[in-house]
Amino acid sequence: MSDRIFGVFGLLLAIGFAFAALAIEESFLSDAVGPKAFPLIIAAVLGLSSIVIALRPDAAPEWPTLARLAEIAAAVVVMILYAELLPEIGFVIATFFAAAYLTWRLGSGLMASLATGLGTSLGIYVIFHLVLGLSLARGPLGF
Repeated sequence: MSDRIFGVFGLLLAIGFAFAALAIEESFLSDAVGPKAFPLIIAAVLGLSSIVIALRPDAAPEWPTLARLAEIAAAVVVMILYAELLPEIGFVIATFFAAAYLTWRLGSGLMASLATGLGTSLGIYVIFHLVLGLSLARGPLGF
């Protein structure tokens, strides 16, 4: 029964996400695809996945332990902090901390997590900002 509840919740979330995506105003300078395309694709994938989960539930689902749920909640808090701090401290620094924490919680050692966070933030910065010319959030250091 819990899979069906989870599937219905996901479907409602997808519908809400689609309505929010449709409310995005398009500029007359937007590209051919527009700003609504990617959120609508995400909503469609979430909706279809949720329908499958609701219609074909697992006979005996295994839910995570309380400790694992706390880890998931901590990851959600990190992602919310990432979104909130991104304009304040900039893309490179915020991405470094978020990626380092998440890889550390996924089982990497401390030094490997720091290296992964640094590589991820600098790699994405180079590809998206320097190569593709996209605008990323600037921090107090100017990048």
